[in-house]
Amino acid sequence: MRERQAIMVKKLPAKMLAAAVLTALLLSGCGSQEDAGTGESIEAKADAEEGFLVQNPEWEPIEQESGGAGAGGEAMQEGTADSGENGGADGEAQSSAAGEAGEREGQTKSLFGEAATMNNDVNGRELPIYCVDTEEKKVALSFDAGWGNEDTEKLLEILKNHNLKVTFFMTGEWVANYPDDVKAILQAGHDLGNHSENHKNMSQISDEDKKQELMKVHDKVKELTGYEMCLFRPPYGDYDNAVIDVAKECKYYTIQWDVDSLDWQNKGVESVITTVTEHKNLGNGSIILCHNGAEYTAEALDTLITRLQDMGYEIVPISELIYKEDFYMNFAGRQIKNEN
Repeated sequence: MRERQAIMVKKLPAKMLAAAVLTALLLSGCGSQEDAGTGESIEAKADAEEGFLVQNPEWEPIEQESGGAGAGGEAMQEGTADSGENGGADGEAQSSAAGEAGEREGQTKSLFGEAATMNNDVNGRELPIYCVDTEEKKVALSFDAGWGNEDTEKLLEILKNHNLKVTFFMTGEWVANYPDDVKAILQAGHDLGNHSENHKNMSQISDEDKKQELMKVHDKVKELTGYEMCLFRPPYGDYDNAVIDVAKECKYYTIQWDVDSLDWQNKGVESVITTVTEHKNLGNGSIILCHNGAEYTAEALDTLITRLQDMGYEIVPISELIYKEDFYMNFAGRQIKNEN
């Protein structure tokens, strides 16, 4: 029987509740290609609140026990193409995918771009990346690893069967407890992402502590695998301007999501699938949030992938979805490429 405890945030300071409303407004324009208004009302509300931060509007559980990603098999890429035209195209695509996976596995140099060309500021508010502006029908699938490692081997096997790469965000304690699982995820060609050392509310700690939360787990992963992480997801989706700035100083892109699977609510397989595929924000450039330790996620994953693909979406890791430099953000948290 699984051992995990999660408690929901029932009482929050008024400022945090108001900020949660702001997040819901931010997300209303993410994912789909239609913006949700001018953003003026959002800024007016934000200016009225001292100590601005954004909290996960759908309340991720507070994780009481650290866990991990389970050991998984290595993803094997078939580079052999058939002699026909379609076979050649398939072989080329598989070869490209194998190359990208190899680059991730051997990522000993940070992929972080030129910070001077990154503009996260929207009317004085530093925003993380909730989704990406793109005409390509691509979405990114991500898993937060904060408790349990019962299912990650199964997750990796399903992803391997679909020839897909995704992103895993890991806490420092999880990395320490499950080093072989970290290696297995990397060997399978997936992104390794930073979910902080101790899963704290990042907006509530000092800038120095923010840096320590980022770099302690960064150094653990680098020492273990040689891999240079550059993607950071704040615990609980909690951030303020300083979180974005400190992360950038540490050569990290701060990543949120615009589609929450709500898998942590443990409402069943079909709930996970329909929450994602029928989500109002799902669209080109969406970032989907799942958890490696939620009760029904592994069971739902195969069908979830199939349904997304049947809808015409290509599933990619976050590192392949986002722009590394020369970008700005709109009020909805959508990352947009600068037109040179």
